[in-house]
Amino acid sequence: MGSQADSVTRRPAWVLACLSLYGVAVLLVVLLPVGYADIVAAVSDWIQQLPGLAPFGSGWIEFGANILMFAPLGLLLTLLFRHPWYGVALALALSVGVEVAQVIIPSRHPSLRDVAANVAGAALGAGIAWLIIRSQQRRRARAVARAAAG
Repeated sequence: MGSQADSVTRRPAWVLACLSLYGVAVLLVVLLPVGYADIVAAVSDWIQQLPGLAPFGSGWIEFGANILMFAPLGLLLTLLFRHPWYGVALALALSVGVEVAQVIIPSRHPSLRDVAANVAGAALGAGIAWLIIRSQQRRRARAVARAAAG
């Protein structure tokens, strides 16, 4: 079993690897000149056929997809920096940058609603990561207390 110092040096490496893969995937999704309206419409049509879900149209589907797309960013950046607001602030900056870039991409339309969903997703991911970090800290503190008492 490795020491705590080994764990600290390994954590950023796997987090950075995941961030790199995530970054490539998101860049492909947001910058390719592909219209996602057909995909969103198909998912929306399917969801509206389910009992009780008719009010959830394509706008809600896109909003939810943006939340899900940015949740890993908040989670990974919080695990990397050990501070939840860094990831949320960076998500805001990246989201605004992406929306500005979409002004020049055919078939893409910038939206403040997308920025809000992206930041909400990053905040959700950061919150989950923060709960994980706090749980690990409490577990370590209990182990130290047990070791000191025993």
